[in-house]
Amino acid sequence: MTITMTPISAIPPLQNGDQLTRDEFERRYHAMPGLKWAELIEGVVYMPSPVSHEFHGGPHVDVAAWLGVYRASTPGADAGDNSTVRLDTDNEPQTDVILFVRPDHGGRVVIDHDGYIAGSPDLVAEVSASSASLDLNKKLHAYRRNRVTEYLVWRVYDAAVDWFVFRDGRFDQLPPDPADGLMKSEAFPGLWLDPAALVRRDLGGVLAALTRGLGSSAHAAFVARLAARRITP
Repeated sequence: MTITMTPISAIPPLQNGDQLTRDEFERRYHAMPGLKWAELIEGVVYMPSPVSHEFHGGPHVDVAAWLGVYRASTPGADAGDNSTVRLDTDNEPQTDVILFVRPDHGGRVVIDHDGYIAGSPDLVAEVSASSASLDLNKKLHAYRRNRVTEYLVWRVYDAAVDWFVFRDGRFDQLPPDPADGLMKSEAFPGLWLDPAALVRRDLGGVLAALTRGLGSSAHAAFVARLAARRITP
């Protein structure tokens, strides 16, 4: 007598710690429609623990609001929340928030046929609580190797912000301006951050500093440059 075994599933589910290629990661991810968050970092699958409001959900909204206001004031710049990025063959992070120049304004990322971002965003921002070790080690190395222009990590438990700028093959820390204590993006003129206001969850203070940056002549010149680079359909 021949016994035929029925397979449990044609596609194995993703498991934390799996070592996969990016194509296999995507195949398994798409076979799990109920899955909300998973990423591939240096060929290893990472899946989240439950997310607290106090140490991730609330801070995440503050960072998204800050970058969202900048996007609204900067035609040609775009932002994404929890966007999956096809970074390279071993890395497909699901970033907290990203900011980038759109391809039709001369940006370097590509929007794939299925709507995913491919390539290196200009700025990646991560809210880091339980994920601090990953964000400041494997992710940092992957972003540096792929020449992500700027990488911001808010270490919520430490009440600290690290802002890295890619220079000469390495990430250097972006120091606050000694004149006013604000951190000022090099990739996005006018993107100013009051780190003290951010870590104390003072969104009004964060947006007040950003408003000053948006009123600067450097931001106006950046908007003009993006407009000049726009590709008309």
